[in-house]
Amino acid sequence: MATTFDPFREFATLAGALADAPSGPRRMPMDLYRDGDTYVLNADLPGIDPGSVDIDVDGQLLTIRAERTVSSGDGVKWITRERGTASYLRQLSLGQGIDTEKISATYDNGVLSIMIPVSERAKPRKIAVTSAGSDESAELSDATTV
Repeated sequence: MATTFDPFREFATLAGALADAPSGPRRMPMDLYRDGDTYVLNADLPGIDPGSVDIDVDGQLLTIRAERTVSSGDGVKWITRERGTASYLRQLSLGQGIDTEKISATYDNGVLSIMIPVSERAKPRKIAVTSAGSDESAELSDATTV
């Protein structure tokens, strides 16, 4: 029976092994959607202590950092250890229409949820149109100064 050698399969196996090796901060998978006047970001961070999560806003840049540590007590003898320590990092540009003062976050069942509200000035609004000769426009122009 003939055996075939596929160099691309071997390369894919090697690339997969190298990709699994921790070589710095890992990216966290996330979902982002808009619900009314709030953007909701859900990021998977399984096994993370909520106290290790750090969320910063610097101007329009949102940075999420988290650390997973492995606790080992005295006398622990590891049989296998596939879930090592890890650091996670994600940065997002928020844009101009975000109320950065009201961003909030929760962590539940390994999912970090960040609520990012749209600022009042960025929300759509209706502009009333009046005719040039009506009394309403005269009252409006008297009441408003620029």
